[in-house]
Amino acid sequence: MIKKIAVGLILSVALAASALWFLNNQVSQFLNQPLLIQNSQLVTVDSGTNLKQVLQDFVDRNWINSSSYARLIGRFRPELTDIKAGTYDFKSGEKLVDILKLLVSGKEHQFSITFIEGSRFSEWKKQLEKAPHLKHTMKSLSEAEIAEKLGIKREDLEGLFLPQTYNYTAGTTDIEILQRAHKKLFSHLDALWDKRQKDLPIKTPYDALILASIIEKETAIESERITIASVFVNRLRKNMRLQTDPTVIYGLGDKYNGDITKKDLRTPTPYNTYVIRGLPPTPIAMAGLASIKAALHPGTSPYYYFVASGSGGHVFSKTLRQHNIAVRAYLRKLRSSK
Repeated sequence: MIKKIAVGLILSVALAASALWFLNNQVSQFLNQPLLIQNSQLVTVDSGTNLKQVLQDFVDRNWINSSSYARLIGRFRPELTDIKAGTYDFKSGEKLVDILKLLVSGKEHQFSITFIEGSRFSEWKKQLEKAPHLKHTMKSLSEAEIAEKLGIKREDLEGLFLPQTYNYTAGTTDIEILQRAHKKLFSHLDALWDKRQKDLPIKTPYDALILASIIEKETAIESERITIASVFVNRLRKNMRLQTDPTVIYGLGDKYNGDITKKDLRTPTPYNTYVIRGLPPTPIAMAGLASIKAALHPGTSPYYYFVASGSGGHVFSKTLRQHNIAVRAYLRKLRSSK
């Protein structure tokens, strides 16, 4: 009798084990099916969405085949049930189990926005307005109101952000991107300012940003930045006007049509360095780190002038006479190329 009972128990355990193995195998087969999508898909999972709803959505989209065993995932693979809201990138051919692992991890798709060196705040604002999956909060705000939201105690935001690529997830606000760019700039600027070259004719880190923005607009050639910075520093030390065209253009604003006239050079604006002495009141663009470093470490040079060479770089001169010769050479090259 005892032997029969023992045999019965063994058989029951074996049957139960076989049933569990079968059910687990069916769940595994269901989870290992690939998503039937041709290209990558961005999918947003709303807050409060559970596993059952996710799977039904996939079935409705014809991405997976349905199975009565799907309801057993919670029992056999409980680690796949804690779905997190967000926007995710589903790749073609990925297995359902890997997609569910992604949803549980909460690792949302990263979008990106790139701001280039020398761009203006007005351009940043337009870029942010067009950026996909950002939460847009600034469209109706003035620059002063945006500054207040950012906690910046200036009404003019030009030059106060670091141009580079910023990643973000869906639902990030445009203000958050600017906060990161502002913080990133000053984390570098503060450290660079503390180690700046001695006896520079600039008084504050903000002055450094103004000078760096002018350098940024004058050249994109890495090897020239320090020399151009030294020209401006030499002129500031002698109280000479900087006489740099990008400041004239910035001061003209919407009136600039692509050409600078002699009248433009003589027309006073707060930014026209052919008229004013010293630096303009604000930066004229977003300066990159290379230009900021050049402004703070210009080295020494004997130059007080430079003009475009006509072949991509600049010609530097010590005296006005040498500069005038270089200008005439540049004009001849321009005429011959027409």
